[in-house]
Amino acid sequence: MSNQQRTKSQAGRSSSMKQVKGKVGRVARVPEHAMSASLEGLVTQLLALLGEDPTRSGLEETPKRVAKALTFFTKGYQENIDDLVNDALFPIDYDEMVIVRDIDFFSLCEHHLLPFFGKCHVGYIPDQRVVGLSKIPRIVDAFSRRLQVQERLTVDIAQTIQDKLRPIGVGVVIEARHLCMMMRGVEKQNTVAVTSHMLGAFRKQQQTRDEFLKLIRPAAPETG
Repeated sequence: MSNQQRTKSQAGRSSSMKQVKGKVGRVARVPEHAMSASLEGLVTQLLALLGEDPTRSGLEETPKRVAKALTFFTKGYQENIDDLVNDALFPIDYDEMVIVRDIDFFSLCEHHLLPFFGKCHVGYIPDQRVVGLSKIPRIVDAFSRRLQVQERLTVDIAQTIQDKLRPIGVGVVIEARHLCMMMRGVEKQNTVAVTSHMLGAFRKQQQTRDEFLKLIRPAAPETG
């Protein structure tokens, strides 16, 4: 690859990442009824290309079911983060760590459109205001219900909390299993991918980061 081609490729990747990062609110897409009809047609074609008969018993309703499922799996594109958060910010004199751990999530890998799923742990240190606890899982859902990679999902969640709350620090850790690694490719059934993103005090202060990582660990089983 020439230097000119390499520069263009890097610029393209940078532009793409900026576009993805900017998609925090709604992303325009076709009306739901039109999208559903289009998806049903595409699934019907896919079944035929795979060697199936889309009209046989058992598959007749499959295109409709798949279209409905895909619409649900990607509903995060229609979520407005401001609407989720702004009515639940509360002033408070509290500057200790707030943690919501073991948030279950499901997402679709953008490379193979296969699920990855697991748990998300979120912590932050408030600076004069907190967000309603239920809003943190909603933020996780808003970003996980999109085509994602785990690394970007981790950053999206942390950066959104940083932007909306302006806390002293934010930490996000995600542990996930990827069907694209379990069903195909390397076919490793027990592999867990772990990603983290730390901002503010969580990045700058080792003691804060260590406290967060300790608190999100599962409690050791009692013995005796």
